[in-house]
Amino acid sequence: MPALDVASLTLPGSACADGGGHTLSALKEHVLENLSPPDLQPQNINWQISANRQTHHTDKFYGQQLILRRGQPFTISFSLNRNLGSGESLQFVTSTGPSPSESARTKAVFPLSGGAGSGGWSSQLVSNRNNVLSVSISSPVNAPIGWYTLGAQISSQGNRSAVTLGSFILLFNPWLQADGVFMGNQAEREEYVQQDAGIIYVGSANRISMVGWNFGQGSPRILNQSAPLIASFVITYGFRSEQFEENILDICLSILDHSLNFRRDPATDVARRNDPKYVSRVMSAMVNGNDDNGVLSGNWSGTYTGGVDPRIWNGSVEILKLWKSSGFKPVKFGQCWVFAGTLNTVLRSFGIPSRVITNFNSAHDTDRNLSVDVYYDSSGTPVERSSDSVWNFHVWNESWFVRTDLGPAYNGWQVLDATPQERSQGVFQCGPASVNGVREGDVNLDFDMPFVFAEVNADRITWIYDTVTGTQKQNAIDTRSVGIYISTKAVGSNSRMDVTEKYKYPEGSGQERKVFEKALGKLKPNASFGATSAGGRERENGEPSISGVFKVNGVLAVGKEVNLLLQLKNLTRDVKTVTVNMTAWTIVYNGTLVHEVWKDSVTISLDPEEETEYPVKISYAQYEKYLKADNMIRATAVCQVTDEGEVVVARDIILDNPTLTLQVLDEARVQKPVNVQMLFSNPLDEPVKDCILMVEGSGLLRGNLKIQVPTLRPKERSRVRFEILPTRSGTKQLLVDFSCNKFPAIKAMLSIDVVE
Repeated sequence: MPALDVASLTLPGSACADGGGHTLSALKEHVLENLSPPDLQPQNINWQISANRQTHHTDKFYGQQLILRRGQPFTISFSLNRNLGSGESLQFVTSTGPSPSESARTKAVFPLSGGAGSGGWSSQLVSNRNNVLSVSISSPVNAPIGWYTLGAQISSQGNRSAVTLGSFILLFNPWLQADGVFMGNQAEREEYVQQDAGIIYVGSANRISMVGWNFGQGSPRILNQSAPLIASFVITYGFRSEQFEENILDICLSILDHSLNFRRDPATDVARRNDPKYVSRVMSAMVNGNDDNGVLSGNWSGTYTGGVDPRIWNGSVEILKLWKSSGFKPVKFGQCWVFAGTLNTVLRSFGIPSRVITNFNSAHDTDRNLSVDVYYDSSGTPVERSSDSVWNFHVWNESWFVRTDLGPAYNGWQVLDATPQERSQGVFQCGPASVNGVREGDVNLDFDMPFVFAEVNADRITWIYDTVTGTQKQNAIDTRSVGIYISTKAVGSNSRMDVTEKYKYPEGSGQERKVFEKALGKLKPNASFGATSAGGRERENGEPSISGVFKVNGVLAVGKEVNLLLQLKNLTRDVKTVTVNMTAWTIVYNGTLVHEVWKDSVTISLDPEEETEYPVKISYAQYEKYLKADNMIRATAVCQVTDEGEVVVARDIILDNPTLTLQVLDEARVQKPVNVQMLFSNPLDEPVKDCILMVEGSGLLRGNLKIQVPTLRPKERSRVRFEILPTRSGTKQLLVDFSCNKFPAIKAMLSIDVVE
């Protein structure tokens, strides 16, 4: 039926009707009154993405989604196809998760400019010009984070219709004091939420080193590039600016939807995403793939067939992308700093302030007795008789939020650990454990406090095991070496900040031992404490009559002979005869033994109070095949004094890789190609082959460059040039990994100042 044109209505014959009939204008009014107005429809939605993301501090994320922080208003505008009539109303509906409900606070219905609706959501009409409405919408400060849908419900003449307006992402808000993740210090907030490049400390207590890490918020896929050999060995690689916009934040949110909790009960899981404590604990489980097809598969064997040597990774971005592109199968392989770097990316993406922490001489206490047992046989060989261990270093995360479950004294930094070590509530997860609680020995509190407390406080007990009789005897107790130089990157600089005092009172102080005994008393209520510093655990033998230590003699470098000196000192005024059995093993940083590379035995006579040195020489040929990317060798000497006990001397050494030199050849400007040069010299008397250079840097190149470098002859120097394309101004961090058959992972990083 054709539409009725009221304006063209005419009466046949005359313009007027006599005898009290209707005028033409009256008839028109009558028809208009009985016509139904068109359905009210919001149109032309403007999400004001740029302005909203700037005010919500989410403008650094890649992509064009509307990304918001909870508890803070955002503004949208849209047009209506006609005026909102009397008796008509417009309501908004927000929802998140697969089964949203108002009772679970995962759905809210709230009126236009009518005060707060269900769940604490509200809206305010800012302006209405020519039926173009500008509306400010506020989310509650305790809203669950994640993807939301925004819709409108229109009530008109008894009818109700609904329309979907679009979707947005809601995150935690560390800028808002009422949010549990609020961080008041602006410099700290910038470092622990916004910073997409960082440093992770590795090595050993006597040789702390650092690696750069890219926490980047998003970048496109890997760019594989190679070029033919050029005679001068100067190779230039250009950066292809393939734009593959896939937001890292999207992947991080998808991790939540793959968790065991979500699979078991999606509605409850989504509702609990309002709590940073809950979200961070779920993430500590999901960043490892042990129970749930999480992000990373751990491997400490020293053999990484079928995956990537953990030392090669430069950041979290490629790991997260690989996890998604593989169909959500764990990426091979990770070790503790890889788990921590990846978890840090996820937590910062969600808006939870986070940092990476390294603990040197980190205890892994499996039986909750606050001690780790280390065994050697009489020949000096380490014996794996206990599941306890002491890692040269261990890396975890701290996140900043309130502990409403424990009380204000436990607010602030919380330990989270995604490295799969021990099950907690049946799952490989750890934390959040309050750092304040660890310092006070409150091991009875949630979550996983005994394990974290032991990591920084456990006593180390050395045993001598007799392989013939199967008996063992206690050799020494060390109450001070576990949990030292606890380190993180300083705010605003690349210097190391020591946070040991946040975890424990000074070693040897009365307070420190008091806290230790308090913690042990809570874990072992029936334990009796003696007068010894180790809470009643006394050494079976008296004080040793000799002392020993390994000293480094000369340089420690891959390809060179390792030279150590075993220094022995007679502490008595009697002549002592000492039988020394020594071994050296290549190891992985967590103490896993790889292969014995050297052994020796000697008998030494020591005059009263005499000090002597015995040289230890381990050739490159002896350790070359068995050295792993950690470059670690453990030397051990069991020194048996005639008719007395043994003294165990051990030292872990780290061999230096040859250096990479990075040089920027042009001024770095946004959206202008920049040439960078890498210099490397082969220090060996043999060729190095299978050379790969990996380049990464948030804000410097989208994705990552993979460059195949030709084989290098003995002592040959290589020069590789490549091109980057900065996308953001400021100081950015370029990360490089050079790997070949002789050097699994040589790292370099360079700070580059990019101008607009």
